[in-house]
Amino acid sequence: MKFVKTLDVRGWALLGAAALCIALPGAVTTLGNSAQAGVTLEERKLPMRFNWVACEPNCRGWISAVGIVTADSPREFDEFARGRDLAGATIVLDSSGGSVNDSITLGRRFRSLGALTTVGVSVRHATRPSVAPEAYCESMCVFLLLSGKTRYVPDTARVRVHQIWMGDRADDAKAASYSAQDMMIVERDIGRLAKYTFDMGGTGDLLSLALSVPPWEDLHQLSRAELRLSNLVTTDLVADVLPRDSASTPMAEAKPKATQDRFVSSTVEEEGQPQPARSTQTAEAHVPTGGKAPAAQPQPQK
Repeated sequence: MKFVKTLDVRGWALLGAAALCIALPGAVTTLGNSAQAGVTLEERKLPMRFNWVACEPNCRGWISAVGIVTADSPREFDEFARGRDLAGATIVLDSSGGSVNDSITLGRRFRSLGALTTVGVSVRHATRPSVAPEAYCESMCVFLLLSGKTRYVPDTARVRVHQIWMGDRADDAKAASYSAQDMMIVERDIGRLAKYTFDMGGTGDLLSLALSVPPWEDLHQLSRAELRLSNLVTTDLVADVLPRDSASTPMAEAKPKATQDRFVSSTVEEEGQPQPARSTQTAEAHVPTGGKAPAAQPQPQK
């Protein structure tokens, strides 16, 4: 089985997470101020986790999504959402990417809720939690950001893009050999990503920027102009996505809605077919140290 991933050749923290994608496709993470950098850096190396950040007494909360998008992420989000009314919730992302097809599935989950999206790190204080804007959204995380009906990116956030590639050959992409089957997988997943991008309201400029950066180059950080050109940013007001004081009940405590018909279980739900055995994913996600990752089928990633 093979994967397609993107690689940040600078290595830094993201490469420490890359092994996970080989066994468990996908990933997302967070990076905050100096006081939290160590903790959030470690979280970035693990599979994506979803947490409800309560903002009481008179503030709606938000969803913190941190880590690598894996094949388990859509199911785990479904479990997280069960029993909660998350319609119109804000999702705060800090991630290095992950599985292409599973990120597409997860992004469609977010859009079905009418979610709002931003980039940041949730910080807990003695009085009230807040969102630190110094965070990363890279590779397939950028397409999760695109799933929000309203999208805000802080000036200090890093939003970076890269190509899809065969992950097991990303370390020395120029020297590796590729079969016709490998190329079919890449072309197929680029097509799926293109459809998703336009469905979410993104532009061809986003795909062009991402697909022009090979794995032997650093990820490309999108400028403010490129964020607008790609339609990743729809507002310059943080108040449009982050909760404001109100008399409403925090969403996580509101009356649950029926969930059995809300989500489709198939990974590639838009095509109504089971997930193929081989696919693409991002090279940043690796197996975390200290435990043996269970075997899993390779998935497409960027």
